[in-house]
Amino acid sequence: MPTMEEYGVVLEFLPYGRSTDTGREPLAQVVGETYFTLLEVVPKPKATLTAGERVYIGKDERDKIDHIRGRIEYDGLTSSARSELKPVLTMIVKTREQEFVNFVNRCGPVTIRLHQLELLPGVGKKHLIGLLDEREKKPFENFADINKRVPLMTDFSHIIVQRIEDEMLGKSKYYILTRPPHRPER
Repeated sequence: MPTMEEYGVVLEFLPYGRSTDTGREPLAQVVGETYFTLLEVVPKPKATLTAGERVYIGKDERDKIDHIRGRIEYDGLTSSARSELKPVLTMIVKTREQEFVNFVNRCGPVTIRLHQLELLPGVGKKHLIGLLDEREKKPFENFADINKRVPLMTDFSHIIVQRIEDEMLGKSKYYILTRPPHRPER
């Protein structure tokens, strides 16, 4: 299974780079669509990017991206990129809805006392029992089905987005929806 991102969504485009960089080359901060990897990329000369734009960042010929500068941590995002993150994650999650519904239908325990579903924000023992009981009767079809069949459950797409954000912060013990964040050598 490849672990490279194929596509990313632009969070912010910095046409003159960061003010702290010495090279001052154009730069963009993107989030990968598959593993939610935070990356800094260098666009091709004369290419302009806009927030929310989907760009190819895979190994083949790229149309707008020259090269990937590297992975960054959540703290490395600019304030504008952070403000764009939640709407972009929401868009990606809704696009990949069936994958996340399949996750709910198939996931299992992490330890003897902890189920993967309990790692989702707002899912305690009562919601866990409700989710497990309902998926046993019939697998969930979409987020609306989950919201309808499990009482008092907040919008499930928001729960998934919140968990992805929590994992991006790098403080999670378990990474169930993203790749663990990059830890630079110290």
